[in-house]
Amino acid sequence: MYSRAELSKIRTDFWIAFGLYMKPVPNAQGRKINWPNYKTGIKDIYFRMRAERGFASIGIELGHSDPELQELFFDQFKELKNLLKGSLGEEWDWQLHAQNELGQTVTKIEKILPSVNVLEKEDWPKIISFLKPRIIALDEFWDNVKPGFEDY
Repeated sequence: MYSRAELSKIRTDFWIAFGLYMKPVPNAQGRKINWPNYKTGIKDIYFRMRAERGFASIGIELGHSDPELQELFFDQFKELKNLLKGSLGEEWDWQLHAQNELGQTVTKIEKILPSVNVLEKEDWPKIISFLKPRIIALDEFWDNVKPGFEDY
């Protein structure tokens, strides 16, 4: 069993390692970017990467407090579903009004890698190999579609 401090340190170490691994990779506009803390630049639209015990995930999270606005954003993303799938090269799970780990209502478009554990260093290469191409693809997709979300 790990203490709370040990768990926090292992998770922090993973994200530092991921950030260092991704540091030489520019974003779609050729600029340096802090990949682990990706900023979409649009309020209430987040790109979330998680590495936990049992799974890793990456996704788009729509976190507006108004469920109707979440649904509006979700519908906008549905209009772009083929473009998103083309950028990612795979189908992701779409969940309107799901609960996040804090019990808040959010809408998610995500991909999950099961059966990995961030606490096991031997799983880190699998997790990084899962996250890297997807966050790069999301960035390229977002570079093309972000202007359509800037009026909200």
